[in-house]
Amino acid sequence: MGGPVGSRAASVPFEADRDVPALIVKFGDYPLHHGGVGAIRSLGRLGVPMYAITEDAYTPAASSRYLTRAFVWRTRGTEDAGHLVEGLLRIGRRIGRPTVLVPTDEEAAVLIAEHQDALAGPFLFPRVTPGLPRRLASKQGLYELCVEHGVSAPVTSFPQTYEDVVAFAERARFPVVAKNREAFVRRSRPAVNGTTRITTREGLLTLARDWGERPGVVLQEYLPREDAEDWIVHAYFAQDATPRALFTGVKVRSWPPHAGMTAHAYVVDNPELADLAERFVKQIGFTGIADLDLRYDRRDGQYKLLDFNPRMGAQFRLFESESGVDVVRAMHLDLTGRPVPAGEQRSGHRFVVENIDLPALLAYRRSGYTTPHAPARASGTELAWLAADDPLPFVTMLARLVRPGVKHLYQLWRTHRRGSA
Repeated sequence: MGGPVGSRAASVPFEADRDVPALIVKFGDYPLHHGGVGAIRSLGRLGVPMYAITEDAYTPAASSRYLTRAFVWRTRGTEDAGHLVEGLLRIGRRIGRPTVLVPTDEEAAVLIAEHQDALAGPFLFPRVTPGLPRRLASKQGLYELCVEHGVSAPVTSFPQTYEDVVAFAERARFPVVAKNREAFVRRSRPAVNGTTRITTREGLLTLARDWGERPGVVLQEYLPREDAEDWIVHAYFAQDATPRALFTGVKVRSWPPHAGMTAHAYVVDNPELADLAERFVKQIGFTGIADLDLRYDRRDGQYKLLDFNPRMGAQFRLFESESGVDVVRAMHLDLTGRPVPAGEQRSGHRFVVENIDLPALLAYRRSGYTTPHAPARASGTELAWLAADDPLPFVTMLARLVRPGVKHLYQLWRTHRRGSA
């Protein structure tokens, strides 16, 4: 957990530029987002002025002691791009000085990349090939990049019609996994509520009846949990696609089980995985923060890339180097012209998301799933919500969990159950 701001800031061998604030950017209505709170704390503890876009004034992020100001702007991620750009520029004018943008969802990352020239005046962000983040955030685009560059990925199908789904169901080996295909489209016409494991042909066809004439979904082979292990890579890549910070870890639990958001994870050194991620990023020329999900398939000894999120991952605070650098700090240092100190990752450290790890723990106990590479004992723990020096986001999370949070968890569970029926 976080310590007092003074000791936490003084413990790092570098000084952040306190004249350059940062803005947490997300588009969509999901107030219980621990990643944004983590970013506010991470830079705020260094004395960086922090701003955030929030759904209302009573979100956990808005209650953080490290937040200078919350800009209340309720978006759905379905708005016209010009409207979103103008809203960002309006916020930039209110801040009044160059500000580092920290996107926390795919929509924000794609919008920033595709409107770099318009946003470059008031904002700082890594320059990237404009169409690349959208392609990486697209499950189809990512699969095509994997094939192009020889990176292993699960066998994936991209149905264009309901009839394509029926044909896939006839030949597929179940269970399979369904995911929304594109950024932005997942907001306006979501096919599933997050990654969904589907165990039977009938379950797939039942879900597919709600997807319309053109399903915005990808269907992917499911790697059996008894033969697989989930790994994550978080990194910040500078303008030459060189990693300034790169971390590897293993998931112990996720919610919904085996297919959703990280609920519990450990830092585990994995040089082979780090090398794979670095080589792939250099091949595609990506710059910025990246959050990769991979599944190790014991049957063929391959790491298979499931997701490449071209932005900060919600669990990024799992990873910090012995020099006090995480990916958000690395980006701020790099964009403000300061060196990013080298340092080994904190092996054995763990990250726990309190509001989803309890249901995940119960589900995993029933399944008998184990993670061989997880350490027997944690060297330290970072909680997503509770921090001694910043308690209000945890309290606010509990208050909001009673209604929309429980409803969201129920929707995820219900979709997962329908697919398993």
